[in-house]
Amino acid sequence: MANQLPLLQKCPTGIVGFDDITSGGLPYGRPTLLAGHAGTGKTLFSLEFILHGIEKYNEPGIFVSFEETPEDIATNVASIGFDLAHHQAENRLRVLHIELDANELIEAGDYDLDGLFLRLGAAIEATGARRIALDAVENLFSAFSDLRILRAEFRRLLKWLKQKGITAVITTERGTHSITRHGLEEYIADCVISLDQRIEDQLATRRLRVVKYRGSAHGDDEYPFVLGDNGFAVMPLTSAGLDHDVSMERISTGIESLDEMLAGGIYRGSSVLVSGTSGTGKSSVAAHMIDAACRRGERSLYFALEESPRQIMRNMSSIGFDLNRWVQAGLLQFHAARPTSGGLESHLTTLITLAEEFSPQVVIIDPVTAFNTGADMEQAKSLLIRAVDYFKVRNMTALFTSLTLGGEAAESTSVAISSLIDVWLLLRNLENAGERTRGLYVCKARGIAHSHRIREFLLTAEGVQLVDVMLDDNGQILTGSARLARLKQLDNETSSLYTEVARNHRISDVK
Repeated sequence: MANQLPLLQKCPTGIVGFDDITSGGLPYGRPTLLAGHAGTGKTLFSLEFILHGIEKYNEPGIFVSFEETPEDIATNVASIGFDLAHHQAENRLRVLHIELDANELIEAGDYDLDGLFLRLGAAIEATGARRIALDAVENLFSAFSDLRILRAEFRRLLKWLKQKGITAVITTERGTHSITRHGLEEYIADCVISLDQRIEDQLATRRLRVVKYRGSAHGDDEYPFVLGDNGFAVMPLTSAGLDHDVSMERISTGIESLDEMLAGGIYRGSSVLVSGTSGTGKSSVAAHMIDAACRRGERSLYFALEESPRQIMRNMSSIGFDLNRWVQAGLLQFHAARPTSGGLESHLTTLITLAEEFSPQVVIIDPVTAFNTGADMEQAKSLLIRAVDYFKVRNMTALFTSLTLGGEAAESTSVAISSLIDVWLLLRNLENAGERTRGLYVCKARGIAHSHRIREFLLTAEGVQLVDVMLDDNGQILTGSARLARLKQLDNETSSLYTEVARNHRISDVK
């Protein structure tokens, strides 16, 4: 049998999403070049690589800055929960600030980096470091005017790091017409990552691309990433697929008559869409779902994009729900944000972070159509595809509300996600005899033998009630007061019939 070639060993970064698209992280014991313009997150990425190595993988590290002071660096990362002083006190981290002086880089009339090698070698030996980050290395090479010497010294630096067997991240600025300022380094490094920041519809959006990765397959696409309260996070578009477990357990929607229409409820882990025009009761259905989950002792996450949590809780109290008690019990968590408060990647990252921290069984996004504000339909759909995949992989039941604008077809959504959904409930306004009422029907329910009838949708002090619609003699749907009048008519006719039958019995008895 032919000998198998050894697989490239990977060094996990611990950065959310990045290790997914690189199948495990950076090349172990090799250098990686990270290039990007100012503000793209180069320093944060390299710092997290070092700090996650210490905290998650027990690998001491060294961070070398050619720009910022150690005090500034410590202050910057404290906001995302890292304590540099603690790791330095344990001798697991060294932060070096190298102030550049061209005279220090001159030896016998030639430029070289021997002085840098000595400092790094001493720090590696003192800490037992397995990881190193060199931040803003273009400042180091600013003393080299001869590109031939620059390339030779950079090659020597990478070779020296390889000989040490240390995994390195080297950050540098992007060039105007090349990945790096000098246009040379990317041909020498084993792995090259490009960071980019662009403005789309007046909102900043960031993208990451693995340009090169020797000896390893990797994602070739541009991947959105965010710099948030929890640090650097990459959104892997392709990491979540269709190979996930499914549940056979049925759970209640919280509306008994709707469960009957769905032959016993929905499957756990399903994606549910409730669409309709404004005022049809979409959020009321969501409240039922939350209340039912909390009554089962399950956690629910409510991602609100149009109303504040207090307003939602006040409004839902009018139909008999005390959502605040579930908040107080720790079973319900709200997150409210305007769609324009950040880019789509920022919202998705926040949603996933909250879900990871809170571990809900039910998630509500109300309404998904709000994502169309400041973003085109394809971007919004891409976000929702990733959200649906994320929830399914984790067996979380997700309910999305969608606003249908007047004039649009009822069986349509402006974010075009109906094909992703397992259960689609449509709420419609019905008009009859000068009165507007509501109706609900199940447009689709995958794997469920569901009812195809329209039911009248009533909002009462005890929540949503679904009642059978009635037809008049011409086959027209009767709802609201017309239905009540028809019921009264039928009741009167039935009473008259009983009276007539009783009268006939009395006459028969007399005879």
